[in-house]
Amino acid sequence: MDLLPAIVIGYLVGSLPIGYLVAHTASGVDLRRVGSGNVGAANVYRTGGLRMGIAVMVADMAKGATAVLLAGGELPAAAAGVAAVVGHIYPVWLGFKGGKGVATAAGVFGVLSPWPTAIAALAFGVTLARTRFVSLGSIVATILLPLIEWPLPGPLAVDLAATLVAALIVFRHRGNLVRLWSRTERALGA
Repeated sequence: MDLLPAIVIGYLVGSLPIGYLVAHTASGVDLRRVGSGNVGAANVYRTGGLRMGIAVMVADMAKGATAVLLAGGELPAAAAGVAAVVGHIYPVWLGFKGGKGVATAAGVFGVLSPWPTAIAALAFGVTLARTRFVSLGSIVATILLPLIEWPLPGPLAVDLAATLVAALIVFRHRGNLVRLWSRTERALGA
């Protein structure tokens, strides 16, 4: 697939507001007006419960994986993956106000770079288990992924995509970073 179609398809797949649709269909909740205001899995969990949160997380991961698999080829797949994360964070369907992109990125890099993604996911799990902060686990995993990815042999496009996505996700967590620093961040289950 050529680069431009891969980017467009990646964005459109990533922009599907699954969390919003699930919460709205299941309970009439507009995620943009409750909890963190994000339409990702963490806010779905907080507003709709564990089962709904897990379902949305898996679906958001599937969006990222699907975008990459549809694109094919190293550069188009990496570009489609970045576009899927951008689509999740800035979905055209919801006035460009979406989630933070972590689950979608996990799906993208689970296909593009499975072992570094598995290590980053493990770091997420350990951080979450020790601190109960989803945001901190997300930030740790996000920063760790490109640090693992760059030294490994593999396509430069994937290294660059991991770096771009990490920068974007950390940027989207800037409010969480402030709350973590000031010790006002909400822990999981709080």
